[in-house]
This record gives sequence, structure tokens and C-alpha cells, in this order.
Amino acid sequence: MELLQARPGVTAGELAACLGVTERAARRYVGILREAGIPVESARGPYGGYRLGRGTRLPPVAFTEPEALGLVMAVLNGQPAAADADDLVGAALGKVIRALPENVGRQAAALREYASAAPDRFSARPDPATTSALVAAIADRRRVVVAYRSESGNQWEAEVDPWAVVVRHGRWYLLCHSHRADAVRTYRVDRVLQVQRSTHTFEPPDDLDPVAALEENLGTGWEFATRVVFDAPLAEVAPWIRPPMGRLEPSGDGCVLVGSTSNPTMYAQEWLPNVPFPFRVEGGPELRAALASLASRLAAALGPAHRRVTPGPGS
Repeated sequence: MELLQARPGVTAGELAACLGVTERAARRYVGILREAGIPVESARGPYGGYRLGRGTRLPPVAFTEPEALGLVMAVLNGQPAAADADDLVGAALGKVIRALPENVGRQAAALREYASAAPDRFSARPDPATTSALVAAIADRRRVVVAYRSESGNQWEAEVDPWAVVVRHGRWYLLCHSHRADAVRTYRVDRVLQVQRSTHTFEPPDDLDPVAALEENLGTGWEFATRVVFDAPLAEVAPWIRPPMGRLEPSGDGCVLVGSTSNPTMYAQEWLPNVPFPFRVEGGPELRAALASLASRLAAALGPAHRRVTPGPGS
């Protein structure tokens, strides 16, 4: 775009030479600019070439229509409230749309106005400044001290090596090595109250796969231990176990789920009932109490028990 503005009438060969590409690639780039709404005129003959349309002002950003629509769709999918201009992300999206070329921006604005997104009740939006501080520490490989509040309301501080920030199902997690526990830990970023950088540096594991490591460690390190035994083979139970529930291990003819949680009530009411196999809770008094409370509520919902009467002869 700068070449077209500075050298009206530039040929495809000259564009190719300046950009270090083939003439075919240079013509394709011109086509991409036109798709993005930039008026690039062309003329044939010895004095022909490419030039920007008269009065053209270069926009600060340039997207093709599919790129712009894809961006709006991704934002609405991840942040349904962005349909509202008063939302922080919505305000940013509005600025991007206004900066687009008219024909592209019109389609993006229409998509934003007439598409509706249902909010995900399980998602959680962390503070942008907190997230940025963690990402900066990860990039600088700098150890941090985080102040954290668990789901049960307990607060503590932990000195950690921040390895990665991972977004999973609408929630943002910090994958790190905790020096207090000398183990891998996963913290919800929206529950991080404060981030303080340390002078210590660290080196992350060479073979670190952040997503896989997060999945493996989501169910470890929380306040209340859990141990659930299933009377079914591991291969059958595994598809029903969510990573935050813990780690599934073989045990005789069945398997055992060993983990921890900061919310025994949710574990008992939302997670375990979805597993369609017989089980018994062997570990975790908090989980056992939560499950007993649920069982009592369900039994009460059935009303008074009725004695089964066996018909006698002649009945």
C-alpha cells in the first residue's frame, strides 16, 4: 500500500522486485487489497500500472470481509457481552469496526448488531491487568508471588514459577510450579488478587505442553482431598471423568479416582451424578458430607416411604 501511494503507476514487475516476490504473487497481493476494500486502479499499456484511487486514505487496519466477520464472530463467541458498546471488549470491537473500510465495516457492524450470543455461565473473565502481569512474567521468565482466593473463600500467597496462561472452556488458568508445594499447580486467573514480581528467574520444562499439563493437574492441590472408587473398568469410566475431578487409576476389576477440590458441594451435586456407574466415596469427609446432604434432599423429594404390601391368597 505504501508503494502504491508513493509510486503511482508502479507495475506488477516493479512491485514484485520491491517486495522480493514473483509478479504473480504481487498481482495476488493487489487482489487482496481490493478484497479488503482498498480501491486499487490499474491501466494497461506502456504507461500503465497500479495506483490508489483518487482521495484514498490508508486505513489504520485492513481486513478482508471474511477476516472481519470471523473476528466479530470469535469475539462474540468468547465474550457475548461484546454486543453491547458499553462493555470493555465491546468498546474495543466498535473501534476496530469503525476503522475498517466502509463495505467491510458495514458487514461486520451488521453481524454484531443482529447476532445474539448466550452467556456461558461457567466462563469467568479475569482482570486484564492481572492477566497482563502474569503474561509479562512468563515472557521474562520471572518468578512471582501471587495472592489467591480459592472458591471456598480461603486466601493465601504462593511463590510460583509461571509457566503458561491457558484458556480452557471460557476460564483462564495459570499453570505454574509452586515452591510452597514443590509441585505443579493450576490457579484460576480470575481468583488471583495480586501479582508481585520477584528478582528470581526460572526455566520452564523443555518439553512443556501447557494444555496437556493443565489437563493433568487441574484436580490436584486443592483444600479437600477426594477418593472415589468405581465398580467398572477404567476404560469405561474414563470418558465420563472431567480433568478437575482428579486422576483415574486402575484398581482390581474397577478403578479409583484420586483428586482434590475446593468445592465439595459442586463435586457431589454436579460431577459425580453424571457418571453412570456404581461408586463409593472412600476418601474426603467434606465430599462424603456433601454427598450425604444431596442424598437426603433427593430422598425427601420422593415423599414418605410406602410399605410394599404383598397380596395374599384370594386377593
